[in-house]
Amino acid sequence: MKSKYLSLVLLSAAALSSCSDDFLQEKKNYEQTDVNAYNSYVGSLGRLADCYMLSLPDVNGNPGWQYTSTGKSDDLSKCTEEYYGFGIFVNPEKELSAISGNVVPDYFQGDASNIRASAWGRIRNINDCIQGISNSTLSQEQKNELLGQAYFLRAWCYYLLVKWYGGVPIITEVQPPLATSVTPRSTTKQCIEFICSDLDHSAELLKPFTTKGGWSTGEYGRVTSGTALALKGRVLLLWASPLFNRENKEERWQHAYETMKADLPIIESCGYGLAYENNPGTNASNWAKMFVEDGVNKEAVFVVLYNNKASGGVPDLHRNNPWERSIRPANTLASASSTPTSNIVALFPMADGHRPASYDSYKTLPASSTYDYDKAHPYMNRDPRFYRTFAFTGVRWRYDGNPMNSNNNIPYQGNNYDLWSYVWYLTDEARNNIVDGKTYGTDDLLDKAKGMYIRKRSDDAELGSARYVFNTDQNGFGLSAAPYMEIRFAEVLLNLAEAACQSGHPADAIEILKRIRSRVYNDKENCGIESNLSDAQCMAAILYERQIEFAFEGKRFDDLRRWMLFDGGVNIPAGAPSSWRLTGWGGNTCDYLGFTPLNGTRRERIEYRVKADYNGGLGADKWVVKGNERINPDPLADVKRPAAINLNEGNANKLNQAFTALNTFYDTYLERNDRPGDGLTSAHTELYINFLPRYYILGFGKSMENNRELPQNIGWDDLNSGAPGTFDPLAE
Repeated sequence: MKSKYLSLVLLSAAALSSCSDDFLQEKKNYEQTDVNAYNSYVGSLGRLADCYMLSLPDVNGNPGWQYTSTGKSDDLSKCTEEYYGFGIFVNPEKELSAISGNVVPDYFQGDASNIRASAWGRIRNINDCIQGISNSTLSQEQKNELLGQAYFLRAWCYYLLVKWYGGVPIITEVQPPLATSVTPRSTTKQCIEFICSDLDHSAELLKPFTTKGGWSTGEYGRVTSGTALALKGRVLLLWASPLFNRENKEERWQHAYETMKADLPIIESCGYGLAYENNPGTNASNWAKMFVEDGVNKEAVFVVLYNNKASGGVPDLHRNNPWERSIRPANTLASASSTPTSNIVALFPMADGHRPASYDSYKTLPASSTYDYDKAHPYMNRDPRFYRTFAFTGVRWRYDGNPMNSNNNIPYQGNNYDLWSYVWYLTDEARNNIVDGKTYGTDDLLDKAKGMYIRKRSDDAELGSARYVFNTDQNGFGLSAAPYMEIRFAEVLLNLAEAACQSGHPADAIEILKRIRSRVYNDKENCGIESNLSDAQCMAAILYERQIEFAFEGKRFDDLRRWMLFDGGVNIPAGAPSSWRLTGWGGNTCDYLGFTPLNGTRRERIEYRVKADYNGGLGADKWVVKGNERINPDPLADVKRPAAINLNEGNANKLNQAFTALNTFYDTYLERNDRPGDGLTSAHTELYINFLPRYYILGFGKSMENNRELPQNIGWDDLNSGAPGTFDPLAE
């Protein structure tokens, strides 16, 4: 194969990497990079940079073999309480198969004909990097610095495979792409041990460079010893969880607890910790700020950095985060305006930190709130994180930018953008049609109005300097440099709390829960966390806290799978052995936790509409031009609105007065109208979540149909013979 090199400007290094599309066809030379490139520190650093590029999570990507869920409304998040619209694993009308019809997604292979678009091609590149650096003439110090990062990336790639499939082939050398190059599947236990070994090796190699506060500012974003040990904690938690630990073997939990507790000081030595611990700011402003602030962030244990540069013909310099543009209302020139379900809005804690009495999950928790959940005014008396996670009609949501152009009638308010997003109908027939009735929203939102919006991870102008460059003529918030945190220090602590709870150390877990809440409550001893909890109550409190703290960060689906909360783990796939039966946790994790299984439930969406008395039969769906005058179609155009809720208002009395005025506006002019979120049949009959038992551990999809060497997982049909799969991911 003739050599071909691609210069990649990434992490301030020139990365050398073969990108020949005919890599698997030409069989003369199987090396990706000339070995001499590794004898140069710059060449090795560039090769490592290429591995980073192929391996890092990306908010622009969809979950699969390469990327994790990052909080947007992808196929995984739409299987949780966060988004409505059936994701691929919960659609009751589309059962997944390995062979035909609705084929199970391929998270195992990718494009086998393109090494850069394949899970195993990515691992091959990392193995090439490890081999090349190890055999190079670099100094041992240089080798350790680079290899420590490469071993982490390999472990990360294997974690993404094992969490879906259980045991996979363990390949540690660069193999020629020949039919004889076959590596059998290892057991899940062997894979977990291999991943942890790589992570321990990574942490040890990186200690001299990162355990005195982390990398220098110029190297911020690279993985550290702390990153490796934090991922190891997540891996051990996966191995101890019901998904792979049906008997609830205590030694797994104890090992996870002891390991995570011992590793915590090393993680902290890399500069990581809870950002703004015991310092909530105004209405949890500091908690909100940590998602978007510039510079080194102690919360960001595994972080992906972005910039606000335009491509300018150099694509490797153009790396923007689309999140801000996807969540903002359409009249700010945003594109998607992501919408939460009514379910997750209802389940957030109340102002005293307790779950709403009306929330029917985690009933084992000892106390529900003294506040009533007010469905008509869901923003009243909520956990401080509620206001930084959701935006509702009548709240200020500042940004830096002017959306006015010749194509819109947006009532521009300067930086003090106030969100008003109620809707009206053109006819009584539309008003009475809860399924198809067309709505139109105020402030030029028209047919793009939403009842509530996702505000989480928003670059709110109240919080500091914007990380985006607002462009009126093109894509609004598109050029955003907001980072994405795959692992936060809060997760490190909550992983430890879970292991502590399940290994007989509930006091440790409860103290961690209080620490997490110290960032949003002024008094961590009165934040809704009870001190005397049973093991089941403690575990329910931890999963509830994860659900709130990590909402819209892409973590909920993995938690639902780990704890088998779609059905409590009471069912197993056809043909599975008795060892697949859940015998720990009373044989039903949902009963153990007091959690309502997701199977058999629906997600709906919230709408606030103008009351019939004020809708007025206006019959207008757009601004009308009469002479030089533009007439607003809003039925409430002449009604004086109250001042929008300013979350930066530190005076509690003034804030309460603002909420009271907003409630009066709602009560006078608006009414809540929940509309179907999840699908309906053609006859408009409601459909419900249905996650099948075999989905907990996936089977190989169509990309593996030409591979006759790797056995299929139990619960899925073999792609070649059609016989039931024989590989047992739970066998040790």
